[in-house]
Amino acid sequence: MPAIVLMGDSSVANIPVRECGEPLAAAGNDFTLSPLYKACDPHRSRLREGVRCRLVAAQLHLPAGLRILWIEGHREARRQERYFTNYRSRLRKLDQTLNDEAAYLLASRFVSPPAVAPHVSGAAIDLTLCDESGNELDMGTPVNASPEESGGACYFDAPVSTEARAHRNVLAKALSEVGLINYPTEWWHWSYGDRYWAMKTAATAAIYGPLKA
Repeated sequence: MPAIVLMGDSSVANIPVRECGEPLAAAGNDFTLSPLYKACDPHRSRLREGVRCRLVAAQLHLPAGLRILWIEGHREARRQERYFTNYRSRLRKLDQTLNDEAAYLLASRFVSPPAVAPHVSGAAIDLTLCDESGNELDMGTPVNASPEESGGACYFDAPVSTEARAHRNVLAKALSEVGLINYPTEWWHWSYGDRYWAMKTAATAAIYGPLKA
């Protein structure tokens, strides 16, 4: 298995951004929204317009009876900073031999550094699959299960049950068909147009940079 380039690697941060200025667009009625975020934070139910359109198209590639369950799209920079700082501190408590650089990189398996975070750019979505009644399918772990909590099963290619593997593959096929890419340490995290996408697709630059709104 090829080595995974983590979000905190300098090769990601060094990719230029040619911001296209595309606005954020609301999820609307095209998707099933997680009840966790449906009412509490309007930012989380928005994505760059182009990414949202690709998700609409991705749903057409799903088998009958399945839908995308939208968990979280755009994330404000200050929230990302808090998540990253807290997780990095947690890792250093678990392993006191980690220096600042090692803790930074290790933390980026699960929470992206704010400067390069696809969620802050409105370019990424955390999602899963559900049936027409909104019941989540078995994907092997819950969305947002950390590497520590899941024993590494949060990685897309990790060993999981036959049913969960089939569901992950269905999700990946639909999203890949419309150009989204997966962050390999989180099966639920998919993006388009950000720095990590640019690295994975050999694009010369990202088209979505961090947003202030």
